[in-house]
Amino acid sequence: MRISLEQEIKNCTLCKKYLPYKPKPIFQFSRESKILIIGQAPGLQAHHSGIPWDDKSGDRLRDWLGVTSEQFYNPSLFALVPMGFCYPGKGRSGDLPPRPECASTWLDSIKQYLQEIKLEIYIGKYSCDYHFGKYSTLTALIKEQSDLTKNKVVLVHPSPRNNIWLAKNSWFENEVLKGLKKRVQQISRLS
Repeated sequence: MRISLEQEIKNCTLCKKYLPYKPKPIFQFSRESKILIIGQAPGLQAHHSGIPWDDKSGDRLRDWLGVTSEQFYNPSLFALVPMGFCYPGKGRSGDLPPRPECASTWLDSIKQYLQEIKLEIYIGKYSCDYHFGKYSTLTALIKEQSDLTKNKVVLVHPSPRNNIWLAKNSWFENEVLKGLKKRVQQISRLS
């Protein structure tokens, strides 16, 4: 008897020797998920709680999407899939990059499993580089790839570390986030 994809990921220890803590893959999805969010890797707070986006970045992301925590943590509505499933550890200027083993091992299988996705949201440099290739800047990528007619949106990471970028790029809230909230509300009503 084959175990489920979710159980396979929960049992994963591919990058165990590189992690500061015991592997603890953190994600959420179901076959019925309508909105796929591909982020970077869980932070330390999420590692301890076992809940994806369980920090200030998650608070801001839920605000950007215009959803409650109850909606956000409903796997029938949101698939929360990081590039690296486990907390990668601390670097000099923040958390280390996601371990590359996760994306190359699991992302294709997850995307094939998710048959009801109506909107894909890519968050942060690592997610965007993997899915769209290297761009001159994340700002250029957000402007070029955020196309709700194609049901794809690229977002800067909602970390408080990006407050300066957000202040310099007011178009992001007025153009990207306004349309994104509207699209998320439409999909939420259908669920």
